Formats: sequence, C-alpha cells, structure tokens
Amino acid sequence: MRALHGLVVIIMCAGALMATPSASTSASASASVDVPLPDGSGDVTRDVLTADELLSGSATAPVTNAAFAVPENAAPPTHVLEGTLTVSNAASTGGFSALKDPHDYGTLDAVRHLPDFQAKLVQHDGLLIPTERGLHITGNTAWNVALGLGRVWHENGDGDMTRAALPFSLIERNANCVHNGVMTFLFTDTTVSQLRYQVTSETCEYLQFDMWGQLDVALSHQTVPDAAGIRDRADAELAERLPTRPLAQLATDHPNAGVDVTAFGSGITPSALSGVGFVFEGVNYVGACPTRQGDHPYCSEVLLPSYSTAKSAFGTLALLRLAEKYSPSVADELIAAHVPQAAGLAAWNGVTIRHALDMATGNYTSAGYEVDEAGSTMSSFFLAEDETSKTSTALSFPRKSTPGSQWVYHTSDTYLAVQAMDAVLKEHEGPDADIFTMLRDEVLIPAGIGPDALTTLRTDNSTTGAPFGGYGMFWTQDAIAKVAQLFGPQAGVAGDEQLLHPGLLNAAMQRDSGDDGLAIPGSPTMRYNVSVWAKDFDSADHASFTDPFTVPFMSGFGGITVAMMPNGSSYYVFSDNNEFVWAPAVVQSHRLKSMTGGTDPDPDPDPEPEPDECVTDGLIGNGGFETGTPSPWTATSTVIDSRSGLQPANSGTWKAWLNGFGWTNTDTLRQSVTVPAGCTDAVLEFWLRIATDETQPYAYDTLTLTAQSDTATSTLQSWSNLDAQEYTVVQVPIGSYAGDSVQFMFTGHEDYSLQTSFVIDDVRIIAE
Repeated sequence: MRALHGLVVIIMCAGALMATPSASTSASASASVDVPLPDGSGDVTRDVLTADELLSGSATAPVTNAAFAVPENAAPPTHVLEGTLTVSNAASTGGFSALKDPHDYGTLDAVRHLPDFQAKLVQHDGLLIPTERGLHITGNTAWNVALGLGRVWHENGDGDMTRAALPFSLIERNANCVHNGVMTFLFTDTTVSQLRYQVTSETCEYLQFDMWGQLDVALSHQTVPDAAGIRDRADAELAERLPTRPLAQLATDHPNAGVDVTAFGSGITPSALSGVGFVFEGVNYVGACPTRQGDHPYCSEVLLPSYSTAKSAFGTLALLRLAEKYSPSVADELIAAHVPQAAGLAAWNGVTIRHALDMATGNYTSAGYEVDEAGSTMSSFFLAEDETSKTSTALSFPRKSTPGSQWVYHTSDTYLAVQAMDAVLKEHEGPDADIFTMLRDEVLIPAGIGPDALTTLRTDNSTTGAPFGGYGMFWTQDAIAKVAQLFGPQAGVAGDEQLLHPGLLNAAMQRDSGDDGLAIPGSPTMRYNVSVWAKDFDSADHASFTDPFTVPFMSGFGGITVAMMPNGSSYYVFSDNNEFVWAPAVVQSHRLKSMTGGTDPDPDPDPEPEPDECVTDGLIGNGGFETGTPSPWTATSTVIDSRSGLQPANSGTWKAWLNGFGWTNTDTLRQSVTVPAGCTDAVLEFWLRIATDETQPYAYDTLTLTAQSDTATSTLQSWSNLDAQEYTVVQVPIGSYAGDSVQFMFTGHEDYSLQTSFVIDDVRIIAE
C-alpha cells in the first residue's frame, strides 16, 4: 500500500509471479556515462527552448526531451557555476495532466507542482554536480526531490550565456514512487534565466502524469565547501561505473551464441517500461529510458525506485553484513528482545530476525498469497508516517502458526527485522550507530554503488527516522547492476574484503542444498529465502534447459525484477504495469553461457563418436567453477568461492576452497562422470594450491581424492599441510575407469586449530 496526503492506494509490493507476455519491446539505445568537455563550435540550430524562450517565455506543454540534451556541436561552457540554485514559489505556476490517477491525487494542489528546494551546484568541465545526491527532504506535503549529474555547455544562439541541464526526480513523500524529469536554464556570472522543467516518465503503478512549467529562480555564485573534493569524487564515480554498451551490441559481441536481443524487455508494455539492462562478463548492456517525450537524455542518471527489491538489498545485505562482522547467530536474535514495542506481545514470542526476513513470523491474518499485503492492516502500516504508529501496526498481526513454518508476505516483517538489526548494531557499536549507515558505508560504497543510491526513506519524513527496510531505496542502472553482481558472481566480496557472510549468502542465493527456503503457496517452482525469491527452471520452461537450475531474484511492486542467474549474469527490468516477465532473458543468458556449467547449451550437431573413441571435452562440468555455483558438482556450502584477496583462483574468478577455518571441520567436493570406454589413457587434471598456518612437521590437516564406482571406492591421491605449495598442476591417471560411471570426490579434513586451505581450480579430464 502507498499513500499521498492520507489517501490510500492498495498495492502488492512483490508481485513476483511471472506473467504471460502481453507485448514486446526492443530496447537498444543507451546513454554513455563518459562526460567529455564539449568541443564543438557552438553553431547549434535550435527551435525548442531557445534563449528567448528561457529568458521571457512560458511553458504551455511538455516538449521533446531532446531539447534538454547536449547538442552534437555544443561548445565548452563560457562561465563556471559554483553556488546555490533556489527554486521558490513553484506552486504559483506550471501545468499538470493526469494520465493514470484512479485515486484523484492530482486534485491536490501540492501534487500538481514542483516542491520548493535549494541545491548547491559545482561545475566540473562539462559536468554539473549537485553536492547532495539521492533523496532530498523538502518538507513539501507531496514531494521530495533528487538531483542527478547534469551538464553545462554553450550554444552561440545563447549569446554570452551558458546553458545548464539537470535530471531530477520527484519522490512521493512516505512512499517509493519516482517521477523523472529534466530542468534547464541559462546563466552568466551575474544573471540567470527562468528555469524550464518537465516530468514525462515515472515508475509508479498508481499515479502517472505529465508536469511542466517555467518559473523564476535565484542563482547565487559562492564558494562551495570542498568543491575540489566534490569534483574528484565525481571523476572517481564515473571511472568506477561498469562499462556500458547498447543491448543490441550484445549480439555483435557474441555472434555465435544466437542471442535474440529483443527478448530483453519483452513481455512489458513499452509505455510502462522505465529501464532494462543485462550484465554479462562485466559489461552492463543497457536499454533506453523511454519517456512520453522521447528517450530520456541522461539515461545513466535516471532514478529508479527499489520497492521490494529493498527487502533483498537492505534486509538481506544488512543481515549478511552483521553476520560477517559478529556472528551468523545474529539471524537468531529475537524481534521481541530488540523492538521495545514487541516486548510482552505473545504473538512475537520466539520470532527471530531470520523468521521475519523469511516472511515466516507465524503472525498473519490470511495465509493466502499476498492477501495480507493488500489488506487493511498493511494499508495502515504504509500510511503511517511516524515511527510509533508504523511499528505498532507492524506488530498487530495475530499468531496463526509456528514461526518458521509458513510463508506469508508482509512488508512490515522486513521493517521489523531491520529495526531489530539496528538495535543489535547499537548494542555492539553504541547509540549513534545506524543500520542503513552501516549498509551504506560497509557494503554499498565498497561495492562501488554511486551516491544516487546511498539514501533511503525513513519514518517521519526525516533523515533520522527509522529506515523502511522493505522498500524506500533508489537505483540507477549502474547501482542495481552492481548490487546484483555483489549477490552473484562476487559472492559478497568487494576488492579483497569479504563483506557478507558466505554461508547465509549461499542460502539466499540457492547455493546451499540444505537450505533452499520456504515454498511460495500455490507455486511448485518458487521459494523465498532470507528475503530473496527463487524460481526453478527445467526443460518444461525451455528445451535447452536439459539440466534443472534455479534463479534467485529480487522483485518489486508494479513490474520490477532483478534476476541473478547462476552463470554469473544478471537481468534487470523496471516497469509499472504489473508485468513480471523475465524468463525470455534467462533463455538468452543460457545461450551465452550454460546455467549449469556444462557444454554449449545450443551446440551445432556433431556426429556421434565411435564407441572406442576417447572424447573428453565436457566430461567435467563447471571445471573452473566460473558459474559461481557448484552444479554439477556437489559441494559443502562455502566451498565455491571468489574471494581473490584471501585465496586467488588459478584462472578466472572462482575456485573451490576446502577448509581454511582453523577449527575442526570437513569439506567435500564431488562430481559423477561416465568415462568413455576408449579413454584407457585418461587423466584427471586440476590445479592445487595448499596454504597453511601449521608449523609443526606433522600431517594435521588432509585432502584426499577418491574414486567411487559401482564396485569399489579407491583412494587416488592425498595431501596434507606438509605439502604447502603455490598452484601446481596435478594429473591423476583414471584409465582404469574407462567405460564406467565414477564419482570423483575431494575430502578435506581440518583439525581443531591452525588453518590449512586446499584450493582446487580448472578441473578437467584429458587423454594423454
């Protein structure tokens, strides 16, 4: 549920079930994140938003968004802007046209106009940098605002003035809708034109409109504190963004995969699409950001709402960070022990943080699929702006089942889990600690998330209230791509630091066969685990899915999906017409790289080998572990690893890391293969690294390679801490198993103290 000015809108925050495609769109354009200084002559032909119009005109309707873009022949700016832009009396002018407004929000005057606000700006060559990025609290009864990176340039038709443009977003107060627009003005060292603005796109299922206007503004030139640092940080931000290419280029970059780029964004009504992208091998292949006035000119800066993707990106990441910092037992802390209003409430006895993040508190009105989420109690929860009311409403569901046994979707449960985690953090770090600040400083910033996505909605419409947790964050294309990479191929590692607890992350990402989450009522293929959804795929979904696999994903209200595929790719789509179609993207990703680490999923047909021929290609699946998941291996939950700063891979990013804890434990890694009858000279080859803290000349920690056939189990080779070495290739003859099915298993044993790490990579079978 969402609300404006006390009016109620009933929604479902997750909407994770995949719908039948109703339309398709091909998104193939992109905006570059490179911002060079304009170097044209300034001879620009302009008939929309001319200098005369900005100096003394008026806005009667939206115009093409291309009029706000840097034109091809723009010249370098002739003035430097450093100071404060003040927008005041914005409600005195402007136009508004409601396109979808079933609850008549548009009849409220505050909804129809920009809020008043101030923004400090620093120019850096052709870049215009707001010093405050992300959510800016205005105090307006309808809107908060966010400003993105803008541009400055000169056109000869502007006379002595310099032209500026800023992308901006209106953010609904106490809710997560985002309406995107652009503003522009002319300036000199002493003067400023009127400001022209328009809003022509949004990600908001229940309120869609065009807004436009032109009004007087004030621009005071003054020294901005730390201006040099602001410029340096903007340079660093742009340099750290993932490389972007248009989605259409994916087929060019991988010409033999047979990728159909029209699948990305298919199934989404084109007018409802806000943004789409696919991340593969470190490249963010992006689509356009369509608006009702042409593509947004600054697509890389467009702000997208999190809605319930925040349940994963806030709830999950915060828990995994606390577990890594302190102990995974944080997940077992009781809600009632850390949320004062829950103390003494019988319904909350025995409910843990993990139960709340699993949507399994046992407290609900109806167990029907998202019935409670659309009910009156949740309506009151979303409407509540103050912390006391929001918390008491979240706690008001009655006990119906044993905690941990029944999945019932409640945004309020994530909110409570986040408040409990905030209390746990304060117990460790003092009363000034804040759970979102920890998430921002210790997870998001190290992962390279830019400043547009480093704020969140809080109670009391303030910067100091309780964070919403289950919604209320914001993304750019780069930010959501990096969050997905942190969950997926980076395995919770940024740089050389393990940010997130590997065991809990493996559970959330369906990498732990012993903890795959709770079933979603009514769906035989979907589960939910530590605030992350999961969908099973097999040949019934597509003929190329010969080996079953699971895709974890985030989901958000209206039509938001972020799929984090087991082959290391990710797909994100933001829309607002309740269309959750993303399976076509999974098919295309599988064509690029197998989801299960096997051979090419769509190979060209080859002749069958002769019975006595030895063909070893593909006998070992996922031998380099680069899918980031075990399959088709079976492994202990923490074995498949990408923490290069701790134990590097021999090649690529991923490897199998057995043991290394420094206490008594056993890790295993095994895979079954059928050795062709002709492979009497076959060899199992792999690279092995052994690193140890043991100092005594005794074999305390061991690694054993065994082979188990239908008739016997044999030890092929063994190692210990006494064999410490850098990566060394190992070749073990296995020709005696030609014609047999055999399971090869590595077993690592570690004693009670001093770690030994057995690291395996690049496993294959070859014929000598």
